[in-house]
Amino acid sequence: MVNCHVSTVKNKSVNCKWICTCRCHSKRFYATSHIRPFRHTHIHPETNMHIHTPMTQHREQFRGSVFCSRILRPTGTVVCPLRFKWEGEARELAICSYTLSINAFDYNCHVDLIKLLKQEGELLRLRKARQKMSELFPLTEEIWLDWLKDEIRLTEEEPNREKVYELFERAKKDYICPDIWLEYAQYSIGGMGSPGGIDKVRSIFERAVTAVGLHMTKGQTVWEAYREFENAILSTLERIHTLFRRQLAIPLMDMEATYAEYEEWSEQGVSEMVKHQYKKALQQMEKCKPFEESLLAAEPPKLAEYQTYIDFELKEGDPARVQITFERTLGENCLVPDMWAKYTTYLDRQLKIKDMVLSTHERAVRNCPWTMGLWKSYVLALERHGADHQTVSDVFEKALNAGFIQATDYVEIWQAYLDYLRRRVDFKSSKELEELRGAFSRSLDYMKQDVEERFGESGDPSCIIMQIWARIEALHCKNMQKARELWDIIMTKGNAKYANMWLEYYNLERSYGDPVHCRKALHRAVQCTSDYPEHVCEVLLTFERVEGSLEDWDLAVQKTETRLNRVNEQRAKVAVKEANMARQEDDRADHRRKAKSDKKSQKKVQKGTRAGEKRRAEQDDYHNEWNEDSEEYMETETGLFGRNAPPGYKPAPPGTKKAQQGVADPAQRQNDDKPELRNDKSSVFISNLAYTLEEPDAKLRTLFETCGPIKQIRPVFSNKGNFKGYGYVQFESPVCVPEALKLDRREVEGRPMFVSPCVDKNKNPDFKVFKYETAMEKQKIFISGLPFSCTKEQLEELCKSHGTIKEVRLVTYRSGKPKGLAYVEFADEAQASQAVLKMDGIDVEGNKISVAISNPPRRNMMDRPGSSRFTSDLMPRQTYGSRGRGRTQLSLLPRSLHRHSAPAGKVENGTAAEQAAATASAPANAAGETKPLSNSDFARMLLRNLEYLLCNLF
Repeated sequence: MVNCHVSTVKNKSVNCKWICTCRCHSKRFYATSHIRPFRHTHIHPETNMHIHTPMTQHREQFRGSVFCSRILRPTGTVVCPLRFKWEGEARELAICSYTLSINAFDYNCHVDLIKLLKQEGELLRLRKARQKMSELFPLTEEIWLDWLKDEIRLTEEEPNREKVYELFERAKKDYICPDIWLEYAQYSIGGMGSPGGIDKVRSIFERAVTAVGLHMTKGQTVWEAYREFENAILSTLERIHTLFRRQLAIPLMDMEATYAEYEEWSEQGVSEMVKHQYKKALQQMEKCKPFEESLLAAEPPKLAEYQTYIDFELKEGDPARVQITFERTLGENCLVPDMWAKYTTYLDRQLKIKDMVLSTHERAVRNCPWTMGLWKSYVLALERHGADHQTVSDVFEKALNAGFIQATDYVEIWQAYLDYLRRRVDFKSSKELEELRGAFSRSLDYMKQDVEERFGESGDPSCIIMQIWARIEALHCKNMQKARELWDIIMTKGNAKYANMWLEYYNLERSYGDPVHCRKALHRAVQCTSDYPEHVCEVLLTFERVEGSLEDWDLAVQKTETRLNRVNEQRAKVAVKEANMARQEDDRADHRRKAKSDKKSQKKVQKGTRAGEKRRAEQDDYHNEWNEDSEEYMETETGLFGRNAPPGYKPAPPGTKKAQQGVADPAQRQNDDKPELRNDKSSVFISNLAYTLEEPDAKLRTLFETCGPIKQIRPVFSNKGNFKGYGYVQFESPVCVPEALKLDRREVEGRPMFVSPCVDKNKNPDFKVFKYETAMEKQKIFISGLPFSCTKEQLEELCKSHGTIKEVRLVTYRSGKPKGLAYVEFADEAQASQAVLKMDGIDVEGNKISVAISNPPRRNMMDRPGSSRFTSDLMPRQTYGSRGRGRTQLSLLPRSLHRHSAPAGKVENGTAAEQAAATASAPANAAGETKPLSNSDFARMLLRNLEYLLCNLF
């Protein structure tokens, strides 16, 4: 990295560039084009300079290119560190360093930096990187072992081994790992030549077997190493006997081999007491063996198997075994807040050992800092075990900076801390009381400034914190004036319309105030309450019966009657308004049904008229000449303005259409002639089938006969006998319908078949099978950028490590092809948030996916059923040739064939183009204003127009 003194000038463009002139090299260059303005400033960790960094989402533009960041020294000198194109690992090191300078909490970037530094052999930077990561995160067993082994190699020639001992002590605090304890004990053996070295080794081995000696699969290794050490230093036989007896009393895997070894080693044989303990441990091991085998067979993170194992150990009731099972679970599921909460709750209620409880709480919040419940439990545990006030305050401040995902989380952590401060106050002393009042004031400011700015809400709409403060002032401090001031503030925050808030204030005055203020509070409540005014009025009248005079009673009756009369009038107006709205909605529904019915009738009349015109045209003299062209024209019209056929549709040859029509018409007429056989409750609607589906009746019967007895199948055909791709299946009983709906999206000849309830749209015009969610779904995540080959099973396998999955839905087109989008619903919000943190930005089959909490956009009015479209959509389209619109637009169409479009404003159902088409093809009215034209009439008019055109041109 080269530091050059430069002067910068901001280029005023949309994409901000910094034009830098380097005084050292006399060169002018552009610094990182296409970058947004700089957003924040931080201190570079190596140069201690103020760096104005661009927005983090544009970080990818820096990678592998020459760029400049504006850096200001404290003296005001502008410095430009240039990053040139590096190759290989040097380039990756630069990227990681820069990324961590922007976001120090990028866990994966820390891991990548450590790997790169180890490959480069830069041991000092490697130690510094590991140290920094350990301060921010608990390290995994693999990272700790690599770090410990590197430090052991570095300090082999140094006489001072205390630094490595300190590092081992730090490592064992993150997770209880048998391999780390074994490495710790073996390393301590190397220092047993120093004074007190053997005692220190024994002390470490004792701590190791206490911590991990109960581990079913790895505990035996620690015990064997302990015995080998005692054998190596030629300890007394009694000490080795004791180790054997202690190990054989613990249920461990392959403990039969240990017993056989003890029998061979012991010259006096095995005592009856040892045999009894061994048999008891062996029986316990047999009970645990199925759980251990299920763990061996399962794939990580094995959360369900561990949960079953924990439930078993809790029923057995051995605290040591419960603890080691929890530790094994958290070693592989360290980011599951519910598991940490369950473990800490068990320690708080059962073991109650201070060091163990507090260390576990600290590890819990280090692993899951976003979970408010863990911080709250930590504060309570500190108070429960008598921690000093400064320690509790420090933990609370860390909790505020942990980054909770909900505004209510901050309210709860403040409540926990304020409860702690209240419990430590001696209300006879002013020091702690002032601290408590200051904390209450700070909490209100924090909610108003920090929380509302971040979440858009305070998280405390009912002002719970302020209510508690008012009660403390009234009860403990006897300061009703302060309590009334606080309640005045509460009522000004939108709570004056709620009866329960006024009654809470009234109860406070009733308990600690006087009747005068009670009466004032109730009179204000009668005037302001809008949800339950009758209840407030009843409380006022009851109060005056007990405490008031006749004048007070008369005034209360007058106010309550006036208020209730006003409320009843308002309710009557609202009821009339709602009735009018309901009536208008019914009228609109009737209008829609009538318009739809008229449209269907009009279409039937048009079809009949067209058929009559065709029969008359066939009798014309020009029938043989124009019949083929007319048929082709009709087919073209249908292709242009009719409904598009689904993919794979091929029109049948002309010779087969009549045959198909002859086959389809009797079946269709048979269904139409028997409407009494139809029952929507026992039917389902089938759609999105291919038009080319052969024998749809038999195909649908084969698909749905497993759902129950079928009464009839009604595939829908066109007038020409072609299958339209949809139909109806009616069962003997409505019980079969839910089973049929399960076949929705079943693939039929390469297309997903849609199955939905059969509903009469005339009676339910707004019925929709799928309801579009518009609110944030905090327990559901939205994934984009998935490869098209990703299946539902693969996605479920990818997400199940982050929590319990309730549903996985891949988004597809109507043809069944995937869009690369998916929704995954978890059991709760915490699991969904954890999945977002862990999965966002990862690679899936070479695709970088994006993951976020599901927050669908609000649906526009234009997307809702029944809404009108823009005027531009209502106008008929005008098409031009390949060269666009010419200078002269001469129409070759006869004037009598010009279509007159209806005004767009009068169109209600369908588009203006459809209205125009209907007008052009409509028959003559009853008065006979327009005579139907035959093929010969069309030919004569076309010839006359061509003759007229040629005369004008020449």
